[in-house]
Amino acid sequence: MGKLAVRALRVVLAVVLTGTVFVQVSMVWVLVSGNDPEDGSIPLTPLRLITILGMVSAQVALVCVWRLVTMVRRGTVFSHAAFRYVDAVIGAIVAAALMWFAVTVINAPGQREDPGVTIIMGGIGLAILGVALIVLVLRMLLAQAVARDVEASHMQAELDEVI
Repeated sequence: MGKLAVRALRVVLAVVLTGTVFVQVSMVWVLVSGNDPEDGSIPLTPLRLITILGMVSAQVALVCVWRLVTMVRRGTVFSHAAFRYVDAVIGAIVAAALMWFAVTVINAPGQREDPGVTIIMGGIGLAILGVALIVLVLRMLLAQAVARDVEASHMQAELDEVI
């Protein structure tokens, strides 16, 4: 991975992470401080909670991708340490899909006149799960690459002994 690509990816990750943290802190601040003119509070609705938790799942994925990019730059990505970050990314994507399905369920009663919206939202949830499956396939490719790297290191050690 080239230096320019790594820098560009890190800039994007930093901007998105900063943005989600800002929005999250703002939402929590509004919930804690209360701005409702009637009773001085804003209720923690399921949609607000899902939004905050959804941003947490995105932040987990962003941090893990940052760590994987660091491992790529150092040449250590083909190790067993990379699996915990890939597994965390998969978990974060699955969590995001589950939260999206929860939003779909919460939104469904309001869509009685136009059930197509609920179907589209369900399709988006399936697409998010599809991304998790793609990352799972990439994890399997990483596992094969790590196994090949270990095998190559073992063969190199044997060859060094012979020479």
